[in-house]
Amino acid sequence: MAMAISSGIPAPCSLLVTTLLLLIVQAQSVTRHYNFNVQMANVTRLCGSKSIVTVNGEYPGPALVAREGDRVVVRVTNRVAHNVTLHWHGIRQLRSGWADGPAYVTQCPIQTGQSYAYDFTVTGQRGTLWWHAHISWLRATVYGAIVVLPKHGVPYPFPAPHKEVPVIFGEWWRADTEAVVRQALRTGGAPNVSDAFTINGLPGPLYNCSAKDTFKLKVEPGKTYMLRLINAALNDELFFSVANHTLTVVEVDAVYVKPFTVKTLIISPGQTTNVLLTAKPLYPRANFYMSAAPYSTIRPGTFDNTTVAGILEYQKPGNPSAPSFDKDLPLFKPALPRFNDTGFVTNFTSKLRSLATPAAVPRSVDRRFFFTVGLGTLPCPTNTTCQGPTNKTQFAAAMNNVSLVLPSTALLQSHFTGTSRGVYGSNFPVTPLLKFNYTGAPPNNTNVAKGTKLLVLPFNASVELVMQDTSILGFESHPLHLHGFNFFVVGQGFGNYDAVNDPAKFNLVDPVERNTVGVPAGGWVAIRFLADNPGVWFMHCHLEVHTTWGLRMAWLVLDGSLPNQKLPPPPADLPKC
Repeated sequence: MAMAISSGIPAPCSLLVTTLLLLIVQAQSVTRHYNFNVQMANVTRLCGSKSIVTVNGEYPGPALVAREGDRVVVRVTNRVAHNVTLHWHGIRQLRSGWADGPAYVTQCPIQTGQSYAYDFTVTGQRGTLWWHAHISWLRATVYGAIVVLPKHGVPYPFPAPHKEVPVIFGEWWRADTEAVVRQALRTGGAPNVSDAFTINGLPGPLYNCSAKDTFKLKVEPGKTYMLRLINAALNDELFFSVANHTLTVVEVDAVYVKPFTVKTLIISPGQTTNVLLTAKPLYPRANFYMSAAPYSTIRPGTFDNTTVAGILEYQKPGNPSAPSFDKDLPLFKPALPRFNDTGFVTNFTSKLRSLATPAAVPRSVDRRFFFTVGLGTLPCPTNTTCQGPTNKTQFAAAMNNVSLVLPSTALLQSHFTGTSRGVYGSNFPVTPLLKFNYTGAPPNNTNVAKGTKLLVLPFNASVELVMQDTSILGFESHPLHLHGFNFFVVGQGFGNYDAVNDPAKFNLVDPVERNTVGVPAGGWVAIRFLADNPGVWFMHCHLEVHTTWGLRMAWLVLDGSLPNQKLPPPPADLPKC
């Protein structure tokens, strides 16, 4: 749900706009055209104003609303001094990899003054996804919801809610985030953390000068509301809870799950979660915080250890138009888990099960891979000191000890035109080149290798990938996002993955299907997917600091033999480097 900056539209009006959009889309199924102008806008938060990059002057950006089966065309015009790309997070992009958006992976950036039309069809998907900038740290302010409704006549697999409300979590920096990341790369140290979290762009009453900048959700007693939760934060996984209310989880990453009820949930950057909230049957004469706070295990290290709050308020009986927030009423706060409560995270994720039984998980596996995932170091440049783990090293990150260096041209273009020589290698390691006790004492040499390597898959190969966290610079949860595919989370555990005994415990009946999964801190996760989408597909940690340090790689899925199994040529307006 977007909050228009220039007009200062209050939350109820924004909710009305989103509701009207939903009604309009329900009336027909056609090509959806959007114009996204990337432009600067002045925003005031936390007692200070600054100019930020936005879409159409809105922060968060406009909601993209469509229906399963719709074609979506978004013309993006860059009117800022930065190069820009947009990514439609979670959209499968079946044979439309040119529209996926990660800079220097599927496209060159849209340069200042230029435009590009992202053209894709939403195939076999409905639910909550989101869009965001996919270059440097611009997604700190450039993001918005994607709402994909079911096909006409297809109901939800649960009672239809009274209203649907996008709830987007973000982070706010007083500083320019592009300056923050530049300084970190220059010094080799960790970047400064954010100053606040936000709900739909608003920090809320727990931060200075922010009581007026509070997201408020007005509900009627006895009604059920679907909250479309999106974690757009750059670097923080978040706990979320509504005081004195329960949340029924019905969908994650635009895939239905077997419903279950919780008081608190965990949502990682990149993930979406749809929950049903049923208001109390009678007017409670109280208001309730909707709170989010971070989950973090890295030690030593700093993170934004603050809490964002919105307010759930009840419509007063007999006078629905009257202001419902009364400061004299009690205001209840939820009890959130401790910031490092890995046990809670594990318990929550273990409850996620696909609604479909049996799920369409690949039962046989053509290709098996094992990736180590974690932080490491690089040596300081000659005759300099750094602010990394030691003054002789700078922070880095890697998968299978390869810290991906993005080329100066797009990987997909290089592949499609047969000009990959000197751009990338096709020899990404399928297992770690350096084997050690991944969750024991770290090795003496913490340096990673740098390179631009892809892992090549034949079309329609069934893939099993185990991702193992490492102790090199301390255990940390890593939310890994795979572009172009959904995958099934068939297993996870702590310690070192046991290739002999752990597969027997895999869930091949109703594993959850998603596009972003947390590699547990000090543990491993196993996923399976079918490589049925030709193109080059980015996979990376959705903690932006880790992606910046190199915790990223790409899969090259080759064309199949049939015409509908081949990647079409690029559009004429594809940006040039």
